[in-house]
Amino acid sequence: MSIIDNFEKMLADGQDNAMLRYGLGQAYLNDGQPEKAAKHLRAALDHDGRYSAAWKLYGKALAEKGDTAAAIEAYGEGIRVAQEKGDIQAAKEMGVFKKRLEKNR
Repeated sequence: MSIIDNFEKMLADGQDNAMLRYGLGQAYLNDGQPEKAAKHLRAALDHDGRYSAAWKLYGKALAEKGDTAAAIEAYGEGIRVAQEKGDIQAAKEMGVFKKRLEKNR
């Protein structure tokens, strides 16, 4: 059974939280399925909108599925959240990704 199968089973069994959705999103992204990844990362953020790492991965998933405008928006929100939390490294990384997307539009 794959990690995706394990996470999907946990979700089907009624477990649903930011960490599980983040893990599932990351697994789908690693598996080359950015659309599914974005869905689960958005759900992680619905659970915890202050989850900097989820904002970063959500922006990446959106960019990989070709939704540049949404990715830029997600990175912008992620930067704001990370700065509020004092998560300076995450804010810097998302700033770099956001600028790169804006430049390549």
